Amino acid sequence: MTALGPRPGPRTERLALPGVLSPEQVLRTVEGIAAVQHADGAIPWFRGHHLDPWDHIEAAMALDAAGEHERATAAYRWLIRHQNPDGSWYAAYPDTSDGVAAADPTDRGRESNFCAYVAVGAWHHYLSTGDDAFLDGIWPTVFAAVEFVLGMQQSGGQIGWRRAADGTIDPDALLTGSSSVYQALRCALAIAEHREEPQPDWELSAGLLGHAIRHHPERFLDKHRYSMDWYYPVLGGALTGAAAKERIEEGWDRFVVPGLGVRCVSPNPWVTGGESCELALALWAMGESDHAVDILRWIQSPLRAEDGMYWTGYVFEDDAVWPEERTTWTAGSLLLAVAALGGDEATTAVFGAEGLPRGLDSDCCAQGMPDGS
Repeated sequence: MTALGPRPGPRTERLALPGVLSPEQVLRTVEGIAAVQHADGAIPWFRGHHLDPWDHIEAAMALDAAGEHERATAAYRWLIRHQNPDGSWYAAYPDTSDGVAAADPTDRGRESNFCAYVAVGAWHHYLSTGDDAFLDGIWPTVFAAVEFVLGMQQSGGQIGWRRAADGTIDPDALLTGSSSVYQALRCALAIAEHREEPQPDWELSAGLLGHAIRHHPERFLDKHRYSMDWYYPVLGGALTGAAAKERIEEGWDRFVVPGLGVRCVSPNPWVTGGESCELALALWAMGESDHAVDILRWIQSPLRAEDGMYWTGYVFEDDAVWPEERTTWTAGSLLLAVAALGGDEATTAVFGAEGLPRGLDSDCCAQGMPDGS
């Protein structure tokens, strides 16, 4: 694969964010992700750790935002080659010295949000490159993944979170995972519209899922202590406007540690880079860019490492990074957040709540469903 150039280019200049990252710092972070990627396109958490499809895609999206389209294309080709016949991917693949050994996954469960996220990555890559041949090539992969995921949708619209190795569906739904699936369905619908291949069943499913996220918290497992469940309905685009603002304000003091970042779990004294950067993306989507920049600025001191990568988290009561790992997905989330704040068109399109198809308006049509509205 083509090595990254030694100097910041136009893309790293555009990702620079005053007070957060310089062009040189952006380049170091991009180089850090690229150094972990294998020649076959696989992007594990870090060398020697496992790969999961969702985080692999997030890192690929960050590479696209930085203009490393060849590397991102290789990451999507890895997904195409390793998709299961039913449209899924396994939850975890081991990282070996020869790359990721797909024949021997370490977790044969198949998680709905992991599988759906390929639609977000595929649409982002197309918008980044304008590569119609790529979109044609990945469309069967996206189609099969969406069909697999919608086979796990429950009657109330929520998505069962996992299909076990024996094929059994766990009907329990996670609000974070279902919110991510909602974003993915909207990106899949955008691809279908672009290809002039309408998918009315997907439109109905997206509408029902959005309705469940907005109005039926009882249909999801109670994970209110986790910050992801707090902001993901906003990040995934199900909550917008006043409802989004109300939700973020309600949890702000519970999860945000001024000067440090965002707690992963309340009330634990642990701020994490991924959650902090994702909240920044959600804040940008709400029009709260100043607060988003604050969050990104805060995490630089405790979490940025000398090599340009980011520690997963920081335990502030002990003044210690934990765990001692620098993950591609943490760095990827940071680059995507600064890309959105910098106006990168592909990134703003997939994370902008108003820029994607919403599916059918199930806030209306869900009334009268067997389990109520």
